[in-house]
Amino acid sequence: MAGRIKDEDVNYVRDHSPIDEVVGDYVQLKNAGGGQKKGLCPFHDEKSPSFHVTPSKGFYHCFGCQVGGDVIAFIMKLEHLTFMETVERLADRIGYTLRYESSGSSSGPVINRSRLVAANNAAAIFYQEQIQLPAAQHGRDFLTKRGFDRDAAKSFNVGYAPDEWDGLYKHLKGQGFSDEELTLAGLIKEGSKGQIDRYRNRLIWPVKDISGDVVGFGARKLASDEVDQGPKYLNSPETPIYKKNQILYGLDIAKKEIAKSRQVVIVEGYTDVMAAHLAGVTTAVATCGTAFGDEHIRIIRRLLMDADAFRGEVIFTFDGDAAGQKAALRAFEDDQKFVAQTFVAVEPNGMDPCELRQAHGDDAVRNLIARRVPLFEFAIKSVIASYDVKAAEGRVNALNQVAPLIGKIRDASLRPEYVRLLAGWLGMEVDVVSAAIKKNSKAGENQAPVKINLTDPILVLEREVLKVKLQLPALATGWVDLEEAAFSFPLYDQLRKLIDQQSELNIQALLDNSDSDELKSLITELTVEPIRTDGEVSDRYINSIFARLREVALSRVIAEIKSTLQRINPVENDEQYQEIFAKLVDMEAARRVQKELALGES
Repeated sequence: MAGRIKDEDVNYVRDHSPIDEVVGDYVQLKNAGGGQKKGLCPFHDEKSPSFHVTPSKGFYHCFGCQVGGDVIAFIMKLEHLTFMETVERLADRIGYTLRYESSGSSSGPVINRSRLVAANNAAAIFYQEQIQLPAAQHGRDFLTKRGFDRDAAKSFNVGYAPDEWDGLYKHLKGQGFSDEELTLAGLIKEGSKGQIDRYRNRLIWPVKDISGDVVGFGARKLASDEVDQGPKYLNSPETPIYKKNQILYGLDIAKKEIAKSRQVVIVEGYTDVMAAHLAGVTTAVATCGTAFGDEHIRIIRRLLMDADAFRGEVIFTFDGDAAGQKAALRAFEDDQKFVAQTFVAVEPNGMDPCELRQAHGDDAVRNLIARRVPLFEFAIKSVIASYDVKAAEGRVNALNQVAPLIGKIRDASLRPEYVRLLAGWLGMEVDVVSAAIKKNSKAGENQAPVKINLTDPILVLEREVLKVKLQLPALATGWVDLEEAAFSFPLYDQLRKLIDQQSELNIQALLDNSDSDELKSLITELTVEPIRTDGEVSDRYINSIFARLREVALSRVIAEIKSTLQRINPVENDEQYQEIFAKLVDMEAARRVQKELALGES
């Protein structure tokens, strides 16, 4: 993937971004003792602080909502940024220039992202200045006819590319940008007589990433097809900073409202986003010249999801024609990644939000979104419409096509309702429809993770030992002597094995190698959770808990040995019996030693 940040730069940014200082920009932190700080969690409402930060380890964890991680994870979650965007923001914070690779290989050419962003920002300003000039009157007229006045155009930074071959090129060269930078940013291209502007005589919409950096442009032609034979809309090419399948136009201004209202509205174009926002639908975004896909879904999930629990609505606006129905069915397949809260808003006359606002005003756009229908319903009715349900064969065929769709609904509580609705739409008995659904339903339900009993003294002991190992590895000298059966709780045992795979303890490596969110959450918990002792953690306390855990583990081994002895006939298997009995004696002696150590008596 082009534009990958060098690993050593990521590590440098992480190591030089003190987590308490970064978190302190968002959360008021107070000293909590033991080198920790705490405050009210920014990810959920709470009255008592359960959000802990451990500066020495560079990690945070909330014991209320169970989120945690390093400084990069904190900014990613709070600002809804990707990993790369977060590293770039932290790098800017400390004044560090990142280096990029043009491919996954570390030997590729280095790309300076900040220069590409600067070039795009300079281009956006140039275009916005040009739209004010007399030569751009036809561009302003285009906007006015679609219901956008000067203030609306200004608020969305709409600009104009002059009817010149190299107006932008000369301007940016005068600001010190090189041909290589301008080409890499997608702003110019090679013409028959040298470098020329990519856009000419077009309205320009700056496309920003979620953090607000201009990374590309969308351009709408103003000349007739005879004069300009190019496409109506021309978007920036793929660049190291512009990946159209990872960009949603308008997300930079919509993200806060999306996260707050738990709603996102997907429209089809730049003017639709403008119309929706001006009409009061401030959660509208659009793709940039590509179909809505998996990468867009991941972006929206970060804004609408909390762990794996869906908290909101995704509303698609489609035309009511065949193409719109096809798009809706394609969206239905994606819907499974959103669970069940996905809707469709269809304007019966086929008008998009921009046309609807222009014809009937702001209320009409708001009402369009308010009249949304569940995507399931729209998709199912679209399938049924292709069959003659007045005939028995048509009803059966429609049922066979629709049954798998209902079986895919992950929210099981919705299925019975759709079974009843489908029976009514098809004119069939509910029992017949229900049987078809069950036949096509996918088997298996996700199992909830096993909860840790924090009151069980044995599990508390196991947890204490793990905390000491993660927080004070130099003092955890008893770790290597722990029995194989030391940790009874599966997740604790899984972490122990992960730790043992490392030659030198590294928390970040543990997180990177964890194969589940549950395990990652446990690691961050244990990294910041206070050790259960008054005052400073002493060698005596550490030695005692390790000895106590060994005593408990040896007790398990002894119980297994005794069980084995009970199953052996000493008359028939005397040699085997004596061998196992001798092992039992050794284990009993070892347990007594550990018990004395645990009590601090030796």
